[in-house]
Amino acid sequence: PPAHSRSDWIGPPDKHSNLRPVIFYVPPEESPLERRLREARQEAQACDQCFWARHNRAFHQEKEEFIYSRLKAKGLEMRDETGKKATLNAEEMADFYKDFLSKNFIKHMQYNRDWYKRNFTITFLMGQVALVKALRWLRWKKKNV
Repeated sequence: PPAHSRSDWIGPPDKHSNLRPVIFYVPPEESPLERRLREARQEAQACDQCFWARHNRAFHQEKEEFIYSRLKAKGLEMRDETGKKATLNAEEMADFYKDFLSKNFIKHMQYNRDWYKRNFTITFLMGQVALVKALRWLRWKKKNV
């Protein structure tokens, strides 16, 4: 982002996690509370990035292995006679998706629990920052009346 920017910048989706990274604006006179909020948001972003990158890599790898094993069982190659990548029908892929989700259920539950904890903390900090700013604004307004 340009040096004069006063807002967060959102980048293009990451090729592994599909999440859009955020470059957080750091105000010149950031209070300790505002810094805690920004750091909590950055930590949440890093955790999400790591989880989804790992999850998506595992998903794609297992999907390729599943397709290969099913095609091999049918006596087919990964590519057809025209050179196109061979695929399975929707019903066969539904078996893979169901198995993958079942196998990763605990991971998803842990991720969701941690996600809620992180976001509750962020929401709480956002409320504190908003309250401090509102009180500061009211004091300033009272002095200037």
